[in-house]
Amino acid sequence: MAALSAHTREKWLFGSKLPYAEAPWARGCPSPYYRDSHRQLRQAMRSWVDKHLIPHVEQWEEAASLPDDLYQQAADDGLLMPMAAGSSIPADWRGKFPVIGNVDPAEWDGFHDFIIHDEFGRIGGVGVENGLVGGVHWQTLAIPAIRRFGSEHLQTTIVPKILSGAGRIALAVTEPDAGSDVQGLQTEAVLSDDGSHFVVSGMKKWITSGMYCDYFLTLTKDAAGGFTLLVVPPSQGISKKHMTVSGSTAAGTAFIDYDDVHVSVNMVVGERGKGLKYIMSNFNHEVRAHNTLVSQNTLRPCPAIPGHACADEAMQRLFLGFQALRCARVCLEDSMDYAMSRQTFGKPLTEHAVIRFKFAHMSRETEALQAWIEALIYQLSQLSPAEAEFLLAGTTAQLKAHAGIVLEHVVREAIQIMGGIGLTRGGRGGRVERIWRDVKALTVPGGSEEILLDFASKRSLKVAAELMKEPKGRL
Repeated sequence: MAALSAHTREKWLFGSKLPYAEAPWARGCPSPYYRDSHRQLRQAMRSWVDKHLIPHVEQWEEAASLPDDLYQQAADDGLLMPMAAGSSIPADWRGKFPVIGNVDPAEWDGFHDFIIHDEFGRIGGVGVENGLVGGVHWQTLAIPAIRRFGSEHLQTTIVPKILSGAGRIALAVTEPDAGSDVQGLQTEAVLSDDGSHFVVSGMKKWITSGMYCDYFLTLTKDAAGGFTLLVVPPSQGISKKHMTVSGSTAAGTAFIDYDDVHVSVNMVVGERGKGLKYIMSNFNHEVRAHNTLVSQNTLRPCPAIPGHACADEAMQRLFLGFQALRCARVCLEDSMDYAMSRQTFGKPLTEHAVIRFKFAHMSRETEALQAWIEALIYQLSQLSPAEAEFLLAGTTAQLKAHAGIVLEHVVREAIQIMGGIGLTRGGRGGRVERIWRDVKALTVPGGSEEILLDFASKRSLKVAAELMKEPKGRL
């Protein structure tokens, strides 16, 4: 370490010393994006994940369930509120809820948001994170939607309960026959004769963290016309059934069945009949807040480019990039560690040129993804929401597709290097094997690779066409 000064070692070295296991800003390379508060958060998150998650991940994945007290632990230790806030903590939340690492809420930015998710990813795979905090962060948009459109009653009762760990919430939109086409949903809400409550009937499907939740932010087809968004509290007539999927077993993915469930009218979010508008506009609004979810591939008219469609999932897509990036680093870390110790033909795997060639390609793709994500977070922080949507919706779609392509290649190569160890649940190859099962949980949601890449190209052409309309001398 003689080549590095004491200042560089103190400020810019952190975590694993294995090649490519950490981001450049943790390998001794200064970055303009990160400050002391980011380092402070990173250390706190790493300690929290090491203590509360990593020792138990295999057990939870095997049981397809998370312990009930883990959510309260996350709330008490200051993870929930920042994850609900995204890239900026609202002024009226500051001081009311803890922030992990005692980071000043006024300093919180998109890089803090990035770090908190990045450290979660060190467990390998995405099921635990999605199951634990799916009710407050990108996956559900439940808290952002209630905050933006909800009544004072909802703001002062439901939101504090969720952020304090006293309750859990999930977004319930997707149905067995209404995925990408949200307008095709059939769950119906009928207003009672006395006008005091709605009667809700129908089924929701693929509801992430649904098995753990008390409340469901539910989009319904209003019998009076349009779509009404309701916060459905714990009620008689609600049943939940766990969905077994190929990976992410601890995510608590569920069928939710509503059988004549009574929901008070004071649980309506916004106005009756305008729920679809709220859901779609909130997806788009969160371009700067780093929180979003919408059914796959849904597009809506973009006000910045008349007559064109823009990605409503922009920040879900960026978040999926966060997860894919750390998963790729985990694959690099574990396969490199294995290759340095595994002897074949009388020498370590790392002394075989073909193995070094694999690592060279795996790492160049991962480092490029890191740089692109960091640049995009910075760009989003410097633009207004309308500007960000105009300039970056296509870019974010392209990044999400790229992140999935990178991870699919990196995890495949990691398993090739590790052999049977990489296909064995638990043990030395456990994280890589879990990522292999979870990889489609990152590439499928948020839009397919084909649609996103096509959208990104069309979007870039539309942006160029709009810019060319600007009067000469203005650009």
